[in-house]
Amino acid sequence: MPKLKTKSGTKKRFKLTASGKIKRGQTAKRHGMIKRTNKQIRNKRGTTVMADVDAARVLKNFMPYA
Repeated sequence: MPKLKTKSGTKKRFKLTASGKIKRGQTAKRHGMIKRTNKQIRNKRGTTVMADVDAARVLKNFMPYA
């Protein structure tokens, strides 16, 4: 069997933690900042850990050897 390739978009968007969870960037930060509160903008900084259900789907379909 040939090797499976990791989706190139997945490589750019997600990182694996040491325990095998998936880190991702925060959502809702691209545009429309004027209508968000300063607290919302502050809390959306950095990265977060993806939910287990979504992480399982990403690992299965887009990161075959993760």
